[in-house]
Amino acid sequence: MGAGVGAGRRRRGTAAGLFGVALLVAGTVLTSGGGAYAQPSPSPGGHSAGHDEDDDRDGKPGDNNDNKGGNGKGKGRTGATETPRPTGTPSATRAPSAGSSAPASSAASPGAARPAPGAGAVLALAEAGPGAGLPTAKGLQQALAAALGDKNLGTVSFAVADAAGGQPLYGSGENTPATPASTTKLATSIAALSLIPADTRLTTRVVKGAGPGEITLVGGGDPTLTTLPADQVQIGGLPADADTAPASLDALARQTAAALKAAGTTAVKLDYDLSLYSGNPQHKNHDAENIALVTPLMVDEGRVDPKSREDAPPRVADPAGQAAEAFAALLKAQGITVEGKAKPAAAPAAATAPVLGRVDSPTVARLVERLLTTSDNTLAEAIARQAALAAHQPASFEGAATAVTQELAKLGVPMTGVLLNDGSGLHPGNAIPPAVLVRLLALAASEQHPALRPVLTGLPIAGFTGTLGKRYGSGSGAVDAAGLVRAKTGSLNGVNTLAGTVVDSEGRLLVFAVMTKTTAPADTARAAMDRVVARIAACGCH
Repeated sequence: MGAGVGAGRRRRGTAAGLFGVALLVAGTVLTSGGGAYAQPSPSPGGHSAGHDEDDDRDGKPGDNNDNKGGNGKGKGRTGATETPRPTGTPSATRAPSAGSSAPASSAASPGAARPAPGAGAVLALAEAGPGAGLPTAKGLQQALAAALGDKNLGTVSFAVADAAGGQPLYGSGENTPATPASTTKLATSIAALSLIPADTRLTTRVVKGAGPGEITLVGGGDPTLTTLPADQVQIGGLPADADTAPASLDALARQTAAALKAAGTTAVKLDYDLSLYSGNPQHKNHDAENIALVTPLMVDEGRVDPKSREDAPPRVADPAGQAAEAFAALLKAQGITVEGKAKPAAAPAAATAPVLGRVDSPTVARLVERLLTTSDNTLAEAIARQAALAAHQPASFEGAATAVTQELAKLGVPMTGVLLNDGSGLHPGNAIPPAVLVRLLALAASEQHPALRPVLTGLPIAGFTGTLGKRYGSGSGAVDAAGLVRAKTGSLNGVNTLAGTVVDSEGRLLVFAVMTKTTAPADTARAAMDRVVARIAACGCH
């Protein structure tokens, strides 16, 4: 076993040790400054302040969390509650190849305060002991039987597989399409990272207009563009660093004003170009809280209050218009008069139009990590549209769904039963079988697809970060798995899902997906799911 696990069976309940072992994933070591994908290049326009993106996080009373407002009545359905059956039996005993391992830690009581995760190495290869074999279907069945029998789960389907190669180990209803809710973001993220270079940035720019004294603010699809000053930047409740800080609208205004003054211009007319996207900007489940209108130009994700830390904050009715007016006000502060009210451009800006200013988002890899950690619907839809553009599809809900579906098929993902209507998972008609979610996670862990690694590094860590930050705590029945589970959460009304990675007691990395449909309260159903995954973490399951 690796050093982070110890010479004997892993001691559960150790805080630092749990966090260290949680960072185990086969094949690569990734740090906050680089790794499997390109080191982010300096932004020509610079980054500036930002805000947290937790639009569908566990939050408002009455919401079934990750995705508020869904009714669960879609084409997706959960599998039957028959006795779980094996989906694969290991044909040989083997151990993962050697690699980095997490440092050992001293023991602590299960209820001890957890240390905050650092921003250093995120992934390291789990190293099993000599002769350690894969979990068996029989072992998993025995370990999970009691937890799966919890009536709060309702109708449940699930799949468990080895992360190294994706070999199926155990499941029930694993090939039956179910409503994925926010685990849809796994599909969106995998396709986007496959289609788009990870160091790509989304650019917002200002160009000269067709007439004298006219300028155009061109939306580049970056919903994280912010009006906040640098000292107010927070993402998921934490300060942003140089790699994650969003682009600044104020920086764009300063660049533009300097260029205008250099040309002797102090008064302009402003319009804004939204031609990057097509189709209806309103999501089927739009509630002006969990998601904004999906437009290529917006600031602070269209929040009424850019400083809001609410899980589902109120959104403005016209995100693009709000952004343009904010930009006009910032130009005025720089001594540039904007005549009249900013309006939508009559035609797309010319490709050859002189650029007066530009600012760039964090890299797509960082944006994917952010949308997964905080389960950000608006950002997920923006990344889905970038995938559509890269695949030469219309940048719309429909075009994005087509692009993601086609790219996953090219990657060898079995698409039978998969139906996508959006990139965020808010749509209750989405359908994905548990086995497909497991396959997506195995792809992200694969040595053959290092560009997909941000999907794993973006997964919330149980008990520490994102939408799992308040789960796996004391009294949950799953506290021993805190730090050992990284997973994407998902909830619509009556639907709860969890898909991610878990380190078992022998230091082996497994991938899993649990999908439920139940009348139980959301918190109760999610706790029951957490206990299922905790049982996997607690055993070698031979």
